[in-house]
Order: sequence, then C-alpha cells, then structure tokens
Amino acid sequence: MSILTTPFTTKYSTAPFSKIENKEYKDAFIKLIKDAKEEINAIINNPEPPTFENTVAALDFSGSQLDRVSSIFFNLNSAETSEEMQKIAQEVSPLLTEFSNDITLNENLFKKIKLVYDAQDQANLTLEQQTLLDKKYKGFVRNGALLDAQQKTKLREIDTQLAKLKLTFGENVLAETNNYQLHITNESDLKGLPEGAKEAAAALAQSKSLEGWVFTLDFPSYLPFVTYVENRELRKEISIAAGKKAFQDNSYNNQNNIKEIVRLRHERANLLGYATHAHFVLEERMAQNPEKVTAFLNDMLEKAKPAARKEFEELTQFAKELDGIDHLEKWDGAYYSEKLKQKLFNLDDEKLKPYFKLENVLQGAFTIAEKLYGITFKEVFDIDKYHQDVRTFEVLDFENNVVALFYTDFFPRKGKRNGAWMTSFKSQYIKDGVNERPHISNVCNFTPPTPTKPSLLTFNEVTTLFHEFGHGLHGMLANTTYPSLSGTSVYWDFVELPSQIMENWCYEPEALALFAKHYETGAIIPQEYVEKIKESASFLEGMATMRQLSFGLLDMAYHGKVTPIDNVKSFEEKAFESTKLYPDVAENCMSTSFSHIFQGGYSSGYYSYKWAEVLDADAFAYFQEKGIFDKEVATKFKENVLSKGGTEHPMTLYKRFRGQEPKPDALLKRAGLIE
Repeated sequence: MSILTTPFTTKYSTAPFSKIENKEYKDAFIKLIKDAKEEINAIINNPEPPTFENTVAALDFSGSQLDRVSSIFFNLNSAETSEEMQKIAQEVSPLLTEFSNDITLNENLFKKIKLVYDAQDQANLTLEQQTLLDKKYKGFVRNGALLDAQQKTKLREIDTQLAKLKLTFGENVLAETNNYQLHITNESDLKGLPEGAKEAAAALAQSKSLEGWVFTLDFPSYLPFVTYVENRELRKEISIAAGKKAFQDNSYNNQNNIKEIVRLRHERANLLGYATHAHFVLEERMAQNPEKVTAFLNDMLEKAKPAARKEFEELTQFAKELDGIDHLEKWDGAYYSEKLKQKLFNLDDEKLKPYFKLENVLQGAFTIAEKLYGITFKEVFDIDKYHQDVRTFEVLDFENNVVALFYTDFFPRKGKRNGAWMTSFKSQYIKDGVNERPHISNVCNFTPPTPTKPSLLTFNEVTTLFHEFGHGLHGMLANTTYPSLSGTSVYWDFVELPSQIMENWCYEPEALALFAKHYETGAIIPQEYVEKIKESASFLEGMATMRQLSFGLLDMAYHGKVTPIDNVKSFEEKAFESTKLYPDVAENCMSTSFSHIFQGGYSSGYYSYKWAEVLDADAFAYFQEKGIFDKEVATKFKENVLSKGGTEHPMTLYKRFRGQEPKPDALLKRAGLIE
C-alpha cells in the first residue's frame, strides 16, 4: 500500500516528502478517487432524510486524503517539478476533472442538497452553515447540475480539455524560461551591474561549466541585468527574449492554447447560461459583473493616465539628456527609471540591499506578526522537506499551542516556476471537536546567497516577501469549521487584502527598525534612507498603475466579451491601446506567458490586485490613525478578516472591521495621484 493512500502518521501529520516516489502518484490518485466516490455514495444512499450534517457537511469533509495528495502533488509540480512529474500531471488532471464533474453532475446528490437548501428556513443553521449550504448549492448549479444529459456530457468534455490546456500553457512558459541563457565572456559588457548580481551570474556560469557569466529569464537574474547594465544592445536582447516566451515558431508556442482556452471558457459559460466567462466568474466576486470591473478599471485609468503620461515624458527627457536617447524602448524602462530614482532620491537598491538580509527580513515579518497577532515562529528541524532550501517553522500562540506549520522556499532553481506564491499542504478545519491546524507554504524566487554574501534582497523583494507572508497569515490564522470556507477560500477580489496590507509595514520607520539592519555591522538602516524609501514609494506610480490596469483590461478583453481572436498579438495590441506608453516590440507578446490568467486562477480576476489595493489602503489608513501596532485594530483585523475565511460576504466582514465601506481616496492619495 502506498504511503499516500492513508492518513499520514508523521508529526502533525505533515507530508512525508522524502518517502514519496513519483511512480506512486498515479495509482494513489486512482485509489483515492475511488475512496472519495465511496464516501459520496454513502451520502447518497443514506436512508435517513437529508440534513445539513449528513449531506452538506459530510460532502465538505469527504475526500480529505485526496485533497491532501492533490495539494502535495500540484504544489511540487510548481516548486520542484521534472519531466516525470509533468507527464503524471497530464495523466492525472483529466482524472481529477472527471471526478469533480462526477460530483457536481450527480443528480441524486444534487437532489439531496436541494432538499436541504429548500428547507433551510426550518433548519437552525449557524451563519457559517448557511454560507456553506449556499456555496454548495450554487456550486452545483454553476457547474451544470441543472443541465440535461447531453449538456452534461459536453461540460465534461470542455472541463477535461481546459485542464490539459492550462497545464500545457504553464509547461511551455517554464520550458521557454529554462531554454534561454545569455552567456557573456567580456566583463566590459557588464558595466553598471552590481557586484552581487555579477557574482551570482559567475556562479551560475560555473555550475554550467562555462567561463564568464550567465544570465537567465529567472527574475533575480533578469531584473538586475535590465536595471543596471549600460550596454543597451544586451538589455534589448534579454528583454526581447523575456517578451517572446511561448511566442516563437517552435513547439512551445502558446497562441493556439490561448485561443482554445478562451473559446472553451466562453462555450462553458454559455452552456451554463452566462453571456461570457467573466459573467460566470464575477457572479461570485465582490465586483459582481464585467461592466462594473471595466468601469472600475477605466475610472482608475482616467485618474492615473495624466500622471503616467507626465512621468513618461519626464523619463524620456531624462534619457535624452543623459545618453542622447531619442525614443524610450521597453528595454530602457527599468534602466532609466533606476537612474532617475537615484538622481531624485539618491537611493538605489545597492545602497539598500545590505540592510535587507533575507533571514533578517523574514524575522522582521515574524516579529510584526507577533506584535499584531500574538504568534511566534520557531524553526524546527524534524519536519520532512521536499528540497534542502526549504525551512520549516512551528507557529505558536502565547500559550505555546501550535497555530500552524509554515514552510519557506525562497530561491530559484530549474524545476521551479518563476514568481512568488503562497499555498497550503493541509487546510484548517474543525472535526470531531479537534481544530486541525493548517500547513502553509511561501514560495519565492529571491537572489540566492553567493560564496561571499548572504541573500540580500532588493526593496521590491522585501515587499514581495511581506506580500506572500500576508497570504500566509490568512492561511495560518484560519479558524473555521469547514475546509472549503477556511483560510484563503474567499472571494477572489478579497483574497489580496491580507497580502497587500502587509506590504505597508515595509515603509514604516517603526517596523523597518525591527529588521533593516546591515548584514555586516548590524547597524539599523539610516533614517535618511527610510525617509527616501517613503518619498520614493509613489515614484512613477502613475506608470506602474497604468501597467497594472493594462493587464486587467487585457484579461477583460479575453473573458468579458465574445470577440473572435484571429491573431493573439493584434488582439493584445487593441486591448492595450488606452494604456500604451512604450512603442510596441514586434517579436513580443505578453499574453503567451500571462500565466496568471491562462494557467493560474486569475481569469476575469486580474483587476482584483487594484481592487484589493483600494481595500488595503483604506484598511491601513485605520492602522495609521490608531498606531501601526495598535492591538485593538489588529485584533479586529484578525477576528473579522484573517480568521473568518469565506464564512460571510467579504464586504460584511470588511465593514465589521473598518466600520464603513472602503474609500478609493486612500489609495489615490498613497499613490500620489490626488492631493
């Protein structure tokens, strides 16, 4: 019997990573799907009249081992993948999609849920139970329970195709990222590049048995190159390489995958009675519909555009004065932005990085969480890990009870996709009187240590760590009864509030003093640097806002209306018309590597980053009014947002915390877009 098919007997029932062999996964999935089906059949065949407990709650707790193995497998497929794992993913994804359809399209099961739903007035349900019942009933309806047999078959076909296409999309992006390297042998080509980045590139070259320096499309390698290297032609080369991922004439081209994913999503929505995929998705969001989202994005755009255009003109003029550049191109953006930032604020990442040693920043996040929410983090060494870079922590309350387990995985490697994310290896829930605590993970791609330096973070990496840690706290502090309402299981345009609010502490002197200490001398970051960090927080914010809005508008163009996509590139250009600043690059296409919406869960939801910024700016303004470590405000945030998961409507929770609906003015002021 596989170690995967029964509950784990490890400490805290953690995932036994080192004992799992890849070859076990497929058989384990088949067995666990069979077990979960038997649990479902037991619910259907129960002779007792259907009740909330024997039908709805029983369904939510069913398949728990299958859920655990799925989370382990797919988390590793993102953080520690291989060709073997990718092949297994392609084989098991259709099985899981089919199983999911088997549940939501099961007429007998739906009948029982409908009986409970229709009788809910008579039932004495808690608010959380009412939410779960509503979610389950709507989940069935939104996934085809009311369709006829022929339509249900069609829905199954669409879902299976979509599961495979999304996987292929992500595999292609990863392959294209891994397939590119810029090999440099002439040191003069690296003029301007900081020593730390140069050292990392030399170590990478050495690991590949090459002389000189190697740069890749992994962010910690790519970003310093385009930000600091004076050689414009080389910046152009690597920038174009990044922009044409999965847009080349090879087997990894994602254009047809995009067309198929968009077509199938719309077809699925139509089948279920919705005008578009966005109408389907947004029904379960705070934003409600694509019209409201588009109005929100365009309203923000109207306010940001004058500032963005002015900033772009200033940047263009600066580049002309400095180097005689007539036309600013995309590969000039980061370079001249950094130069202008240094000129205006006399501040650059190389000055700041010595104060942001990774271990200190992480400890700073821990200390802030302790001050706000009364939890401590203790590193432990007896928890199994999937890679040597992973660290594990017990999260404890002041009475030394275990609140959660926390895994961190911070450095890039070949089998790991780009970006940063929070995920879970085990959900929180309460069953049989036991509050099962969650196992949460933060995965990032930060600059690794070198033979002479520890991992020193850019300020942007510092905010990324805090962002993902905010998601982590949402998972760790979860305190709900039912697994499907726990932690980050909230409306998608609410899920970024806990993450984005955490970034605010990175700009506060009182918080920075806790962790921004020079890695060699231990000296606290000078006050003048802190002031400059705050001053520069809204530097080129108009352009940054415009960029973010462009992605939201592109997402809505694909999913919010049915427009034939003859050509992915020209479709994208049209969507970007109102937000365009830089000249277009013919060889590049952003869509073909837009993993958030074509592989991840952000389709029709990319706007939620900006939406949540409105929430987080308004929420943090409350902390600032009372004090950034004010216990009363922190407790209200913990009790009404972090611990509540999806048990109530997010606006209800937000208003209970804040006492009012969020006001966009706080965000516009913070961004320097209004006085």
